[in-house]
Amino acid sequence: MPTTIRLNPETEARLDHLARATGRSKAFYLRQIVEDNMDDLEDIYLAEARLEQLRAGKSATISADEVWRDLED
Repeated sequence: MPTTIRLNPETEARLDHLARATGRSKAFYLRQIVEDNMDDLEDIYLAEARLEQLRAGKSATISADEVWRDLED
């Protein structure tokens, strides 16, 4: 799936240099960056969204004791 992104000039220059120095494409490195960091980004942003829901009263929590009790049933 083709995707377009805008990078700041410093990042673009670093990516250009890395690609030229290694003979790999910029797309290769961008793909690596996305794939290597997607798990962390999902963890961070989904956790932040969940916390916002909790603070807004749109979601509830359960205690660890409730979790263990439900697992025993």
